[in-house]
Amino acid sequence: MKTAKLKSDSELKTDVLAELNYEPSVKVTDIGVLVKDGSVTLNGYATNYGEKWDAVRAVKRVAGVKAIADDIKVKLPGSLTRTDGDIAGAAGNQISWSPTIPSGSVQVTVSDGRITLEGEVEWGFQKEDAENVVHHLTGVKGVTNLISIKPKVTSTDVASAIKSAFERSALLDAMKIEVETHANNVILRGEVRNYAERDEAARVAWAAPGVYSVDNQLVVKWAW
Repeated sequence: MKTAKLKSDSELKTDVLAELNYEPSVKVTDIGVLVKDGSVTLNGYATNYGEKWDAVRAVKRVAGVKAIADDIKVKLPGSLTRTDGDIAGAAGNQISWSPTIPSGSVQVTVSDGRITLEGEVEWGFQKEDAENVVHHLTGVKGVTNLISIKPKVTSTDVASAIKSAFERSALLDAMKIEVETHANNVILRGEVRNYAERDEAARVAWAAPGVYSVDNQLVVKWAW
């Protein structure tokens, strides 16, 4: 494995700012970046919840980031302000138009621009999709996903299915990821090389049949 010099906090901050600037949906001049011992804190404000979400996602892509604290506030310009009723209607439409979310399975409530999703779906990816389709709606300040997962068919060997999927993946080092199950609740432990790999492991685990929840305890450990 190629050995590289560990980044200093100032070098990591430069890379984070560059990645934020590279993300077209993020106005980097409105976001502050603090770095200490490899942990990144984002502050400032975004003009919508989607921009805030994209900023955090961009930082996850940067090599050397050990942890992220998201202190970005959503500050809507007057032109983007919408009533809770308008937001609820738009969110409901987005969910109903999604081909992956069963009709009538998700309920939407909105208070002060903050969306709460409730209901039951059969798969973890359906819960994630319901949140993703409302992230970038105009006027949204935040999203709370309370959707529960109730599989119609319970998997008899959830851990085995997940491990097999990890082994097939070109993005994951299955040997470094431990899969623990309690009933249909999954715990992932071990080390990964970056945040992208950590997120991919969680995505793969959620995709297994019969999974109720995924507790992602994987630690990002950059190889230098």
